[in-house]
Amino acid sequence: MSGVRQRERYRIGCAGWAIPSPYAAQFAGPGTHLQRYARVLPAVEINSSFYRSHQPQTYARWAASVPERFQFAVKMPRTITHMARLSGVGVEAALKQFLDEVTALGAKLGPLLMQLPPSLAFDGAVAGRFFETLRNQFSGGVACEPRHPSWFEPSANALLVRHQVARVAADPAVVPAAAQPGGWTGLTYYRLHGSPRMYYSAYSTEFLETLAQKLAATTGPVWCIFDNTAAGAATANALHLAKLLCPHTVE
Repeated sequence: MSGVRQRERYRIGCAGWAIPSPYAAQFAGPGTHLQRYARVLPAVEINSSFYRSHQPQTYARWAASVPERFQFAVKMPRTITHMARLSGVGVEAALKQFLDEVTALGAKLGPLLMQLPPSLAFDGAVAGRFFETLRNQFSGGVACEPRHPSWFEPSANALLVRHQVARVAADPAVVPAAAQPGGWTGLTYYRLHGSPRMYYSAYSTEFLETLAQKLAATTGPVWCIFDNTAAGAATANALHLAKLLCPHTVE
């Protein structure tokens, strides 16, 4: 597989494009942090969209500043997932606004990420209505990171498959099944938050080598986002994993 095809199949990146100072030399050259980041890693997850909306022209500017094959995953706003909890008055309008914003990324828009609150149990009727509304407006990739144990039952998995929604493989995992991808198999999406200390702990070489073997055994597009950004570990881990999977494209 060519280096370009490897980078497109394995979307390895971080939650955000900050460049910690110890790794600045590996993102050398002119430009903004995003431009420097995007010359080295093939993907990023935008988390700021969870907290606040961004204007379409902001997304368009980001898209224009990165290489042609770079992609952004974008986290769905908390107003939809955590406040409205996927249902209620205003959800459809909020979803439309979000999609109107993120589609300004054009061909550089990757999957949408839905991270659900730990208290949100699976309700087939609520989830089904939401996914139907989403799919009526958006046909691209969607990854859902549920954090209530009820989402890992067969009925929830079947609903995700029906609406072509991948279930995120997360670490730390809320239940053993959460460590493995689920739902629709057309997309694989890992989110690694750091363990044992969430957002801080770095992953070991052994962990990353085992993960690389798992990802290489999958079919279709693979996303792996490191969210252990608090002390800069995400950058080192993403570079290491990208080197393992795409040795000809990462220095």
